[in-house]
Amino acid sequence: MTILLAPMEGLLDHPLREVLSSVGGIDRCVTEFIRITDQLLPAKVFTRVMPELHNGSRTRAGTPVRAQLLGSDPQCLAENAARLAELGAEGIDLNFGCPAAVVNRHRGGAVLLDEPDLLHDIVAAVRRAVPAPVPVSAKMRLGHRDDDGRVEAAQALAAGGASELVVHARTKLQGYRPPAFWHRVADIRTAVPVPVIANGEIWTVADAQCARAESGCHGLMLGRGMVADPGLAWDLRAADGAAPHPVGWADLQPGLLQFWRLVALQAAPRHRAGRMKQWLNLLRRRHPEAQAAFDAVRTVTEPAQVEALLFGAALSGQGHVVA
Repeated sequence: MTILLAPMEGLLDHPLREVLSSVGGIDRCVTEFIRITDQLLPAKVFTRVMPELHNGSRTRAGTPVRAQLLGSDPQCLAENAARLAELGAEGIDLNFGCPAAVVNRHRGGAVLLDEPDLLHDIVAAVRRAVPAPVPVSAKMRLGHRDDDGRVEAAQALAAGGASELVVHARTKLQGYRPPAFWHRVADIRTAVPVPVIANGEIWTVADAQCARAESGCHGLMLGRGMVADPGLAWDLRAADGAAPHPVGWADLQPGLLQFWRLVALQAAPRHRAGRMKQWLNLLRRRHPEAQAAFDAVRTVTEPAQVEALLFGAALSGQGHVVA
């Protein structure tokens, strides 16, 4: 089973990629989208979003990372993809799934699913621009307003040269509201000659099994479910017959501290507490101990106070995060 870590703007960025890939069980990560408009971006923009370019396009744990681009200009996307390939990107992923209104208003993300000819031209231009060994993949939703054109959109992407499609099993209008319609991915899978990965609303092993059964897809992309339960990928592999690899709260302690330190390197002080609370808020879905940690810092905004409350004992070598 192929398991990918999803790109999620404002959540699954470099610090979480580092931590979750160190927990393990993931085959590949994808960056949050890099917006391409009308210019060739400097290298520093790419390395800011994707510091893994300094490490052979891999996390420190060795997990490959693919760069994701978002835009609607085939030539400009191609030029930026070529720059990323020169910088050593493992692959290029194209975003046709973002549901954000501000992105869609500027002809980016899921709104482009209404234009299959443009989808084809974007992928074809990017495919021509990067060396043959560099894979070009695409992420899409079932559609924009409805899912009537989902097969045509997927076929356009595959015909343009996409070597893999990830399908988020909801339309743009459905956003992230449950449920995900995994069964609507099945006809996409049978209509294109490339691997299709199912994505959306996969929080548990049971969800993953349903997603695979209903979509017919062998591979899955995990987003918020993996953030809430960093051991989910291992649990899915165990359910498929691999040796169990349980990940408990104690196992996550080094990762929580690593995350805090990485956030401190890239986020302004006023945003650091919010990033930690964002992750703890999701972790408490799976780990009861995260509730105590969340409660301890819920009203705290100063980084020094967060560090003292959550990591004081750990930094002195005497204990764990509040539990």
